[in-house]
Amino acid sequence: MSEKLRVGILGATGMVGQRFISLLENHPWFEVAVVAASARSAGKTYEDAVGSRWKMTTPMPEAVKKLVVMNVNEVEKVAAEVDFVFSAVDMSKEEIREIEDAYAKTETPVVSNNSAHRWTPDVPMVVPEINPEHFEVIEFQKKRLGTKRGFVAVKPNCSIQSYAPVLTAWKEFEPYEVVATTYQAISGAGKTFKDWPEMVENIIPYIGGEEEKSEKEPLRLWGTIEDGVIKPATEPKITCQCIRVPVLNGHTAAVFVKFRKKPTKEQLIEKLESFRGVPQELELPSAPKQFIRYMTEDNRPQVQLDVDYENGMGVSIGRIREDSIYDFKFVGLSHNTIRGAAGGAILCAETLKAKGYIQAK
Repeated sequence: MSEKLRVGILGATGMVGQRFISLLENHPWFEVAVVAASARSAGKTYEDAVGSRWKMTTPMPEAVKKLVVMNVNEVEKVAAEVDFVFSAVDMSKEEIREIEDAYAKTETPVVSNNSAHRWTPDVPMVVPEINPEHFEVIEFQKKRLGTKRGFVAVKPNCSIQSYAPVLTAWKEFEPYEVVATTYQAISGAGKTFKDWPEMVENIIPYIGGEEEKSEKEPLRLWGTIEDGVIKPATEPKITCQCIRVPVLNGHTAAVFVKFRKKPTKEQLIEKLESFRGVPQELELPSAPKQFIRYMTEDNRPQVQLDVDYENGMGVSIGRIREDSIYDFKFVGLSHNTIRGAAGGAILCAETLKAKGYIQAK
């Protein structure tokens, strides 16, 4: 019998669910024991339920092909088979909050890729290199839910991964005003070019809800726990535009920053390259060795060359230079469905396991 923790994937047939499954193949700590999806997929083998809709570039792992898909709404039944679950369900926000809480109340920890619980005051929203201490709010959440081991934890929006870690590394210089424009890949909408042919050679200057998330979620990452809830930071003020571009994977950001304590370019680069967090210190399985790298070439980072840096878990930064209106500007790149989605959630789960929040039932 394996000593790995048994994982359930809620929403296993969708694009993020597929990414979870591909990333968890041969994971040293976790193994996929249950795949769950909507009633229309339930009862079929995973291979049959997904059919021609497998969107990963790597083949479907053999270990999941014959798993029979369970109904995600049969909460008790799914929970009985697993130690914890990853949530990537495609439902309304209200339904997602309801079903994630229902799993938590069966004493099954939920690590969610969804946005529904990101502003629930006692639910930690974590990038493990930035704010792992926010997991401490789980103890207050358990009191609210009436659980001993069940809780919900979430990761933030994919679009902020290419600049929030950078601003964290530069915290001592007190960034107080930020302008960011993100150029976002179509996989962020769960699409490929085959699904979305109108995106070929096209740009759409609007992504619903994305600008608000991109402006506000970093402030929650930098917040503090007060009276059992997370109180967001008030600075830096961030204004953002989010644009959909004809790229499959990889969100790029062009960012302008004002600092109260003006650094040199060399200081900024040094802070990026020396930035480490709990995942690096604990050498967690999915942790990038070098979380943020600085690229000196004028034409980098590029999606085609750099999106898979550190297996998609690292962030690439380039073109730091002084600005005529702001203090400095830079370009960032992160993998939106690995670091920004499933991979980021897996790293959260590894951190939670290392800190004792997730254990075998």
